Formats: sequence, structure tokens, C-alpha cells
Amino acid sequence: MENTLNKSELRYCLYARKSSESDERQTMSIDSQIKEMKNLADKEGIKITKVLQESYSAKQSGQRPVFMQLLADIRNGEINGVLTWAPDRLSRNAGDLGSLVDLMDDKKLVQIKTFSQSFSNTPNEKFLLMILCSQAKLENDNRGENVKRGIRAKCEMGWRPCMPPIGYYNRAMAGVKDIVVDPERGPYVAEMFKKAAKGESGRKIKNWLDVSGATTRKGKRISLSQIYLMLKNPFYYGMFEYPKKSGTWYQGSHEPLTTKEIFDEVQKQLVCPQKVKWGSKKFPFRRFLTCYSCGSTIVGEEKFKARIDGGKNRHVYYHCSRQVDMSCREPYLSELKLIEALLDISEKLTIDRVSMEPGLAKGIQKFGSMIETVEPKKKYTKTEVIRNYTKYVLEKGSDFEKTQLVRNLNVKLTIHNRKIVEI
Repeated sequence: MENTLNKSELRYCLYARKSSESDERQTMSIDSQIKEMKNLADKEGIKITKVLQESYSAKQSGQRPVFMQLLADIRNGEINGVLTWAPDRLSRNAGDLGSLVDLMDDKKLVQIKTFSQSFSNTPNEKFLLMILCSQAKLENDNRGENVKRGIRAKCEMGWRPCMPPIGYYNRAMAGVKDIVVDPERGPYVAEMFKKAAKGESGRKIKNWLDVSGATTRKGKRISLSQIYLMLKNPFYYGMFEYPKKSGTWYQGSHEPLTTKEIFDEVQKQLVCPQKVKWGSKKFPFRRFLTCYSCGSTIVGEEKFKARIDGGKNRHVYYHCSRQVDMSCREPYLSELKLIEALLDISEKLTIDRVSMEPGLAKGIQKFGSMIETVEPKKKYTKTEVIRNYTKYVLEKGSDFEKTQLVRNLNVKLTIHNRKIVEI
């Protein structure tokens, strides 16, 4: 059949492909494919009208942009022949193979020429083309199954088949690979779990790690989000799940950096309290203050006074809860007087910037941007911004903002004779 084709009427496209994936590392390079096929074209008088090349896997149908362009050129009649190194360069899946065969059936693709074979629009040659491409697909499928089987075997032996977390590193000795404790970072990770189990916050742990000089493998500081991910990773007490979210767990062969008991205690500490709806707290200072006389906590109480127009005015008062002394005589203090007293000592109200809650930090940053817009010529220090934000919240902030602010203040105050007294 090949001898009856008029090569002068054929317009060939030289298509070269090399997968970027590791399963085709031994495949001939693109430059070599092009060189060999051009030499073949010169010997056999084949006319090459264009050259297309790409580095892309052919495992999935319709995913290669250059190959899709090749199909479009054939449909448009720009070319009617394909020159390529081997059939598996064109297809390793049934979808792309079907597209080529359909073009042959429509007589738009006259011939596919490889280094050692040619395929034209005849039943036998199309059948042979499908067998060779299907064989390439079978090899891919078998290779994938072999890889999965090898990974399962590795997991059952206790070795997680990926990069270990901070505190470990992969070691290869005498052709054997294993996971060992990083002598530089491992002790920090072990101590980090102990601190978290005792209730230390993530920000305090991060501050400790930064001061201690602990870093990632790339020499960068360990971020707060990384710390929380590490504290939730069961790999550190000897278990791992693979693949992730599969529900399949394995006992690791690596040395644990913490115990299951400490890990479980850390998980309890990481449980976040139920979020409070914005503005729903009516007594923002109730956990912030204590009673001067007996040391009990201060609780809030609201009272409503009727107005002439039929409405009601809400008044908030703070007084001793009498948890320590039921006969405590410490008088109450109204919220308005309490705020006035706090404004009088606002210069003493400081915030720990390291352990500051993210929501408060965001509010201060937003406030700083606002005052810079209002007074662009005046430069405020970070301390001045925080001080002004404290005054703003006390005077005009919502109950939620007040609650968030007083939770982060580094000062202990009591109520005594309707006044604020610093401990």
C-alpha cells in the first residue's frame, strides 16, 4: 500500500515528544528524534512542512497542547502525514489513539511514518498501530501498579515515602534508605511538644524557637502555621497515614520525638473555644478585673431604666462575684466610670507584641493605616499607634473590641472603693 502513495502529494509534520516524567527518562531526547527523522526524510524524499515538539506526558487524553494542534492541522488539511520516531510518541492512551484512527478513516490523515514502520489507511496497518500504542498504554498501566505496590510495601515496613517533617531527614547508607532524627532540629521539636502539652500558646512557642535559633531545613524561621501543623502531625509519635485522608495508617520505623500521651494532651490544648459572635459579649471587663478586698473575680450586671419616650437606657455595673468571701462589701463600679479610670492610666496599659492575638494585631494595623491617611505628615511609632488604638477602643470600640483588647493587656487591676487599683 505504501508504494502506491504519491509522496509528492503528502505534507508531513515531524512530531517529536519527550515526557518530562521519570518513567520516560530513557526515551530518546527531542533533538535526537528530530535529527534521526530528518535524516530519514532526506533518504526517502519525504517533504516536511512543519516541525512540532513538546515535553509532555501522553498518559492522559487531550492534555497535550502541541498534539492537539497537530490534530487541528490535520483536520484543516494543512498536513496529511505525520513523521515521528515511534508510535508511542503519538499516543499512550486510547483517546488520542482513537482521534488518529478517526482521521485516517476520514482520509484526512494519509500516513504515519516512524523510523522503522509506516501506517496507512488499511485495516491491517491501523490494527497494528492500535496494538503498538495499546502496548505502550499497557506498559504505563503496569508500571503504575508496580510503583503503587512498591509504595505499599515500603509503608508496611514503616517508611513513609515522602519528605519527612521538620526534625527528621532521609539518610541513605550502603544503598539502604531510612528516616533518622535531625540532631540539630529534633530536640527543639521534642521540647515544643512538651511546652504545648503544658498549655503554652503557639505564639509563645514560636518566640522561644526564634530566640533559640531553630530554623527549617532551608534556614528560615519556623512560621506559626508550621508550628500548628507540626503539633497536629502524628508522625512525631510514630504513626503516619498514606495516602493522606485515605484512612490507612501505618506504624513507622523511625524514632518518635514525642509520646502518644503527650501528643493527645497537645491535641486537647489545640481545641479552640467556640467563637463568640461579634458584639455579643455584654461585659467586656468582667474577666479582666478582680476584687481588691477578697480577690474574687469581677462580674458584670446590666440594669435598664425607663425613658419618658417609652424606651429604655441600659447601664452596666461591675462588682465582686463573692466567690471567695460571701460577705465582701466592695462596692460596684459603673462601666462608664471604669472606662474613664482606664483612660486616666492608659499610658500604663501595654500589650505584648509577641503573643498578641492575630485579630488584635490586624485591628491595630488597620487603625495605624487610618491615622496615617488622616495625618500623612506625622509619623507614629508602633508604641504610639498601640496607645492611640487603646484609647480609641476604650472610648468608641465595640464590646468585642474591648474584650479583645483587655485580654492582651500586660497589667493586673482591681476594683476598690469604686476606683481602679493596680496590683
